[in-house]
Amino acid sequence: MTVDTDDSEFITRLICFGLSEKEAQLYLHLLKYGPKPSSMLAKSLKTYREDIYRTLNGLVDKGMVNPSLESPMVYMAVELKIALETALKKHESELRDLEIRKRELEEMSKQQRFSPSDEFSTVKIIKSLKELIGLAMPAVATTVEEWVVVCPAVFFVVASLYTIEEHKKFIGRGGKIKVITDFSDEYLESVQQHLDIGADVRQLTGYQGIMFSVFDKKISTSAINVDIDRISLDTPVSLVWTDDPAYAACLMSTFEMLWKQAIPAAQRIEELLKEGASRHLRDRRTCYRTK
Repeated sequence: MTVDTDDSEFITRLICFGLSEKEAQLYLHLLKYGPKPSSMLAKSLKTYREDIYRTLNGLVDKGMVNPSLESPMVYMAVELKIALETALKKHESELRDLEIRKRELEEMSKQQRFSPSDEFSTVKIIKSLKELIGLAMPAVATTVEEWVVVCPAVFFVVASLYTIEEHKKFIGRGGKIKVITDFSDEYLESVQQHLDIGADVRQLTGYQGIMFSVFDKKISTSAINVDIDRISLDTPVSLVWTDDPAYAACLMSTFEMLWKQAIPAAQRIEELLKEGASRHLRDRRTCYRTK
């Protein structure tokens, strides 16, 4: 599918509500040009009809598009305000489910007699964003000193949606969050949000190495695959979680080397603003700092 440059920001915002890039492009097209059959959509968006069917099914499941009962079937976009409210309620419901599971596990742990051992390390494979957030939130809650992260810029959007309050609480009690990423203008707002709560973020342009995080130099996650095309708790990822301190020490050594090479995110933001890539964010950035 192709998209006009002027529409790219609108599409980026839609992706933040759990749509894939193709779903966001198709939904915007229906908003702009009205109801259309799948054949016309495939022609207008210059893609295969099978691709259009898959994308439309995803939008129907999300409550963003309604199909007609007539033949040939015509697809129409749900009013933007209603569609976004539906998506927001879904995210809120998913987050409430995580909070309930968290409290249940905390209560269950009080009834158990755990016997931690220094001789063995636990290793888990994380397969979805929901599972990653479910492990990361209690890890942040129990971290005392420092949490370091090397991640794709899209994870700032994920954090803004699901875990920003936990990050803020951690920093508020004296903890440090240090992040290395490679971000472009479409992620400035989410990066700025983390700078505003006190996270130390740095830019490492062109980084394509391992993505990982380390909690208090003890617990760590490292990525096998974090190629995220849509932001949803069901989005598949592949990461390794372990409490092996030796592996955490190895990752910390890598982090310290990368940290020296990276530049402050604020410097990168100023560069992008001067380039005119995100003029619309100047006022928002000022607004964030006054909150």
